[in-house]
Amino acid sequence: MATSPFSLVLLPLFLSLSLHAQAQAPAAPAPGPSGPVNFTAVLVKGGQFVTFISLLNKTQTFNQIENQINSSSEGMTIFAPTDNAFNNLKSGALNDLNQQQQVQLLQYHMLPKFYSLSNLLLVSNPVPTQASGQEGVWGLNFSGKSNQVNVSTGLVEVQLNNALRQDFPLAVYPVDKVLLPEELFGVKPPSASPPAPATKGSSPGKSNSSDTAAEPSPGKNSAGGRNVALGLIFGLGFVSMGILS
Repeated sequence: MATSPFSLVLLPLFLSLSLHAQAQAPAAPAPGPSGPVNFTAVLVKGGQFVTFISLLNKTQTFNQIENQINSSSEGMTIFAPTDNAFNNLKSGALNDLNQQQQVQLLQYHMLPKFYSLSNLLLVSNPVPTQASGQEGVWGLNFSGKSNQVNVSTGLVEVQLNNALRQDFPLAVYPVDKVLLPEELFGVKPPSASPPAPATKGSSPGKSNSSDTAAEPSPGKNSAGGRNVALGLIFGLGFVSMGILS
C-alpha cells in the first residue's frame, strides 16, 4: 500500500505538537517536608506501653521529648519498657520514688542522639543518658555483635530486638525490663555513725588523763600530815625538857 504524500507532511507536524504539549505540562509537585514526629503515636501503635505512656504524662515529659525530637539536629533514641517490664518490678518500686526521681528514671531510658542498632555497637561506653547532669554521668553500656545488641545498667541487662521506629530523628526500641540506674536502685553506702558525746567538764578531742594525774593522791596527803604532827610533838618535848632543867 503506497503512502500518501499528504500523510508524510502531517506526521512530522503531529510529532512536533505532541512534544510541545508534553513540554508545557506542569511537572509533578515535589514531596513536601515531613511533619513533626509524633512520639505518642509511635508508642500507641506499639500497643504494649500503657504504663510508660502514663508515666510520661504524669511527669509532663512527653512535651519535652517531642520538642527535642523536632528541634534537635542530633535526634533522639528511646528505650521503651513494655507493660510486662513494669509489672515485673518489685512491688512499690515506682511509688518509692519522688517526682524528680521518676523523671530521672524516664530520662535514663533516653539518649540525646539518634542511634541505629548497628551504631550502638560502635559507641564508647558508658553512653550518657538524658538523666546525666550535675550529679554526674548516668550512663548505659552496650555490647553485642551484628544486629544483636545488649544494653546494661550495671543492675539490669536486656537484649534489643526489633525497633518500633528507626528513622531519623527518632529511634525507639522496646525493652522487656525497666532499665534501673544504680544511682536510684543501687545499694546505698552505710551512713557514718555520730561521734560519741564528750564527757562533762572535758574539752572535745582532749584526754582527761593529764587532769587526773595532776590531782594529788589522798593517801599521800594524809601521810604527810601525820609526819608534820609528829615533828611538832617531838619539838615541843625537847623544849619542855630544856625549861625544866
